[in-house]
Amino acid sequence: MKRRQQTSSASEASEGRPWFEWIIAGLVAIAAVIACCGGILAATIILAISAVGSATVRLVLRERSPWKARSVLFDCVTGYVLGFGIILTYLAVLYLA
Repeated sequence: MKRRQQTSSASEASEGRPWFEWIIAGLVAIAAVIACCGGILAATIILAISAVGSATVRLVLRERSPWKARSVLFDCVTGYVLGFGIILTYLAVLYLA
């Protein structure tokens, strides 16, 4: 009996576009440099806007989105929770300090 060779459903053709991923990576790098220079609030805002922005792009463009990881619902929930969670964590740390 021959076994069929299974292929992974994840491929570059069905995932996101590299240019969009490089933009997000660049924003994360910029946020890291700003945080190292003492601009924690600015770095936090850059990260939050990047997460919420990419989730909004995924929600609006759906299957035409340049950023895809899983389903539209998963990508949007992850992006929004990460973006707002980063801001809430920053505010919680400020409140405790």
